[in-house]
Amino acid sequence: MASAKFQNNLMSLQSNMLNFAYMLTSNRDDAYDLLQDTTLKALDNESKYEEGTNLKGWVFTIMRNLFINNYRRASRAATVVDTTDNQYLINISAESAQETPDGTFTANEITDAINAFSDEYRIPFSMHVAGYKYEEIAEEMNLPLGTVKSRIFSARKRLQERFADYR
Repeated sequence: MASAKFQNNLMSLQSNMLNFAYMLTSNRDDAYDLLQDTTLKALDNESKYEEGTNLKGWVFTIMRNLFINNYRRASRAATVVDTTDNQYLINISAESAQETPDGTFTANEITDAINAFSDEYRIPFSMHVAGYKYEEIAEEMNLPLGTVKSRIFSARKRLQERFADYR
């Protein structure tokens, strides 16, 4: 059970803790959640706090570590990992697929750039983007596997060079 003095000192830091939580999260609701989690963790670990040390620094360290751990957990959960044989899917964050006005504009420009490629590059690249495996593209186009991979790589390089300023 938390001592009254420790609880009072912890409660007197709540406004500072909320400001720090808001600075970390940039979201009011997330800041309140982080404040609550930090307060509970501090109360649960009162026995680890040594009297005479900086309580504010101790509590802010707990908050920062909770924020970092939650951020890492959310990042791992939002990542799609490609486990296919030839790794033809892209390892991307789930959020990056969301449509934005800028993203739509860029997608239209990219589509125009792809359509400007000759058939020998456009067809395998378009099939690859559509989700076909390298072997399927090679079989469909009656080409060696290495040729298909090379053409897709070249098409990617051309797009990267053309849209280098979008990074």
